Amino acid sequence: MGETTTSAGDVTDPDFFGQATQAAGEVLSGLVYPVGTINLRPLARLTRENVETDFRINALGAFSAVQAAAGALKRGAGEAGAGVVLFSTVAVAQGFPAHSSVAMAKGAVEGLALSLAAELSPQVRVNVVAPSLTRTPLSAAITGSETLAQGIAAMHALQRLGTPDNIARLTAFLVSEEAGWITGQVIGADGGRSSLRTKG
Repeated sequence: MGETTTSAGDVTDPDFFGQATQAAGEVLSGLVYPVGTINLRPLARLTRENVETDFRINALGAFSAVQAAAGALKRGAGEAGAGVVLFSTVAVAQGFPAHSSVAMAKGAVEGLALSLAAELSPQVRVNVVAPSLTRTPLSAAITGSETLAQGIAAMHALQRLGTPDNIARLTAFLVSEEAGWITGQVIGADGGRSSLRTKG
């Protein structure tokens, strides 16, 4: 991959994405929006504020990032097209208890990606990575308990949780020219959680 630029800031700030895109330059060959939340609460304990926060960070943030960068991405599109990668969760397709807020927000991300993949083609490719539980600082409340982490890992065909490297390698591929004929896809990086049951 070529030179990369990262931007950190408040993704609920309407001005953030324009500033980040301007800092990155007028020509972009790819965009990754890796922002997410893990807000796991049963329906009775969810507030409207919880749901709105999840939606703003996940779905509205992804929309704002692509909208701000679309011009630069079109200008940077080579023969393979510029690559955009957004993030969902295995919980959208599977349906897990206490996931309604984050699954709803990430479901919106999947719908957004499919619409943008059609609208921005052929200059821009848009795909989604949908992980299962991955060992990151964001998931520390879950993975910090090894007993709980191992119990969840056992629900996966590969009997382990994901790592940041697992997700990063797939993301890098989808942004690259090597994925030049892939767009409008939701790809699970989930240890088989979305499609396999090894214990019945």
